[in-house]
Amino acid sequence: MEEKTNQLVLETRGISKSFFDPVETKVLKNVSFEVQKGTFCSIIGKSGCGKSTLLYILSTMDTDFEGELFLDGRSMRGLSNLELAKVRNEKIGFVFQFHYLLDEFSVLKNVMLPGIKLGKETREAVECNAMALLKSMGVADQALKRPSQLSGGQKQRVAIARALINKPVIVMGDEPTGNLDKKNSEIVFEIFKELAADKKQSLLIVTHDEDFAKRTDRIIEMEDGQIISG
Repeated sequence: MEEKTNQLVLETRGISKSFFDPVETKVLKNVSFEVQKGTFCSIIGKSGCGKSTLLYILSTMDTDFEGELFLDGRSMRGLSNLELAKVRNEKIGFVFQFHYLLDEFSVLKNVMLPGIKLGKETREAVECNAMALLKSMGVADQALKRPSQLSGGQKQRVAIARALINKPVIVMGDEPTGNLDKKNSEIVFEIFKELAADKKQSLLIVTHDEDFAKRTDRIIEMEDGQIISG
């Protein structure tokens, strides 16, 4: 059976968000968009336009908003903190500006941790998948080292491998090339591009890098808490 290419992995309907400090400031205003399977999307806009606030809501970390969020066809409204934590671990891969690798563990163990936590596969299967991901990122030879022994670019590739270990429906990134030089930024971009093209992995990446954004499948541009294009 042929796979549907227009499968929605993420959908927002009229998301609005206000902060009260001490008066009401509306940071997101009626944000509605969809992300289809296998699409490499970037979110751009000036600092303070609401990009990071939106990503925090999309990642289910912030539930205090108006509107609807659907992830993999399921509404996130009304789920308990425990249910949301399970959704995050199972459905979303995260890549941040900082890698957040734990130096008390080896590179391999860092990649394995979300898989062990999810508990869907045996430890041996998780280890096998983790090694395969490290190999695909070109850092399999670093597997038994501590993260502190790796370069910045290598650490970010390990962080991407970790984000993929549970086969998420979407990978969300917050400035994942923000701390990298041009060469390593290019490596990360190519990894993302290949994931979308070959693995049909959906990606939603917040970035300030216009060159990065220009080469993604779709650019969502924000201004003053609203989507103005994309």
